[in-house]
Formats: sequence, structure tokens, C-alpha cells
Amino acid sequence: MRITDIQTFDLNCDIEPSFGWSQGWISKRNTTIVKISTDSGLVGWGEGAASPIIRDWIGPLLIGRDPMQRTLLWELMFSSLYNGNNFVGIAGSAVSAIDIALWDIAGKESNLPIHTLLGGKIRDRIPVYATGLYYTENEMPKRLLTEAKEYVDQGFKGMKTKVGGLDIDKDVERVKAIREAIGPNIRLMIDANEGYNAASAIQIGEKLSDLDISWFEEPVNAKDIDAYIQVKNALSIPIAGGENLRSRFEFRDYISRRAYDIVQPDVMHCGGITEMVRIAAIANAHGIQVNPHVWGSPIMIAASLHVTSTIPPCPTSRVNLPYVNEPVMEFDRTPSDIREKLCNKPFNQEGSSIAVPNGPGLGIEVNEKAIIGMSEL
Repeated sequence: MRITDIQTFDLNCDIEPSFGWSQGWISKRNTTIVKISTDSGLVGWGEGAASPIIRDWIGPLLIGRDPMQRTLLWELMFSSLYNGNNFVGIAGSAVSAIDIALWDIAGKESNLPIHTLLGGKIRDRIPVYATGLYYTENEMPKRLLTEAKEYVDQGFKGMKTKVGGLDIDKDVERVKAIREAIGPNIRLMIDANEGYNAASAIQIGEKLSDLDISWFEEPVNAKDIDAYIQVKNALSIPIAGGENLRSRFEFRDYISRRAYDIVQPDVMHCGGITEMVRIAAIANAHGIQVNPHVWGSPIMIAASLHVTSTIPPCPTSRVNLPYVNEPVMEFDRTPSDIREKLCNKPFNQEGSSIAVPNGPGLGIEVNEKAIIGMSEL
């Protein structure tokens, strides 16, 4: 079997209502989908970014090669980007997209789900929490708190909201209102998307320390490891991060220096399934929980489910619990036709968890007409 073609589709869709976070405000969702075709007729789907890099740089390296040689092809792509340190940023996302598609092909060729190719799943369902509660116009108090209560009614055992987009006291008021609305038994996390320096992150963390916050995500600049350590040493709230890092080489120092309590690799950015497995193993060896970052289409949701199903508890215990030593995944609940229409059967949670796909490869049925339609908008 040989790779005959690699296509990219840059998707976008309007969203309503528009929403914001610490770094901006958006009215559209977008992502890049990759389709790898083979001479056997098998097709693999991946998700990431950087269509020009895939089309003009790393994609041509793979034409005519055996897609089952995933490690070899990953190293070939990485080596082509290595000398100029080009794997960081969107180039790492391009490799991720191709790698996911190669694993999809391998599963389909073997008639096995990806988690079986990875050694077999430990769990059949992955606990998930609702990601939403972004900033919207005129949200307080009714709209925001109604959204939070709806997640509880839908069965979610946890949810995540934004901080860093308002002044500290207003954000504190906002988080306190959410906690009061959902009660004490629902997990609540905060995400600053790099919105603070160390001093201001510590300030808001101290003001929220009595609200039983399960973790404080990306409190400072993603590449400022010393700021992460400063915040982590100052606060009792667990510190999470990693969604913007690429490859095990970028994750290494954050993990070994314990800059995180929780590490959050993103399968469509960190280097795909191949590299996410390596990152998770390094984190587990250091006793650091892996809770993947997930914010994309059903392709990357499926890839994340497969990998997460194989991650060991951290550490193992007689009683393994989500948020304690069992991995949890976020489940984006913001408006997105890309998430809801790209596959014929979108993912839905039941009882705050999602079933791991068991079909060959990613185990999803991609709606190619929807992909073409959203790429032409």
C-alpha cells in the first residue's frame, strides 16, 4: 500500500452568539482537515493546521511511501523541520494532522481501532467536562448562570470557565457566581489562556482559593516556565497547561521541573497520536496527570479518545477516580457546525462521559460533503 494523494480542507463556520476570552473575540470557528488517499482505496482523516506547510513542504515527502510505517514517516517529517527549529507552532500542527490520518489508515488496514494498535484500552468511556462559559455580551447574571445550570442538568460533573478577560475583581465576581449557581459538588476549572503575568495570576488565584477550583489553566505565557513554577509554588489550586506546546522536547522541561500539576497536550498540535503517547508516558513517569486539551472536530475528538483510553492512572490505586488520578477530557459545548456536522454521528456525552470508538481506525464516519461545503464558505 502506498500514499497517492494528500488533500487539505480549511473549514470555517459562523457562530452565534459570538464569544471571547482573554486573547480576543471570535464570530467564526475554523480548523484544517487532512485526507490521505492510498492506492488500496483506503482513506485516512486527520486534523491540525497549516495547509501550505502540508501541501508544499511535508506532504510531498510522503507521496509514494507506505502509510503503515508511521514512526518512519513521523521522523521523516520531523527531520525536515528540525534544523531550523520549524516544528514549533503551526508546523507541528501540520505534522499532527498527517500523523492522525496515518493512524486512521493503519487501523482501517488492520480492521482494528487505534486504541488496540496502541496496546489496548484501559477504559471503555472517558470522563468529560463541559468547556463553555466564555465571555458574551450582556451575560451577567442571567445568560452565564443559565448556561452553567444547563450543564449540570445535562449530567456534567465538571465545567470550565474563562478568566483574564476582565479586571481581576470582576472575574472573581463572575467565578463566584458560577460556583454559587452550580453548587459545591460540581467540579469547576478556570482558564486564563495566558492572560496574566505571575504576580496577577497569583493575585486572582488567592482570591479564588476558597471556591474549590479543580485547576487553573494556562495562567501565564505558555513558554514562561519560570512564571509557571512561581505561580504553582504560590497557590494551592492545581496548575495546568501545555496545549500550546509541540513535541516531547518542548514538554520535557515543564514536566521534569514540575511546572504543571496537570499537563494538557493537544493531539492536533503536539505531534499527533504518535507524539501524544510519548508525552503522556513521560508525564506519567513523573507522576503528573494527563488531561488532554480538546477543541476541534470529531476527528481530533476521536483521536483524543483513543489515546486517553490507554493512559494509565496516575498513580494507580485501589479506587481510581476522575480528576484525582484518572484522566478527564474537555468536551467543547460552544457553537460549532464543524463539531456537529463533520461526522454523520457526532459525539455526545452520557453521564459526563463519552464512549471510546471501537470501529476500525478512528472509528468515525466522516461526512465528506459537509467538509467540502464548509471549506467553500
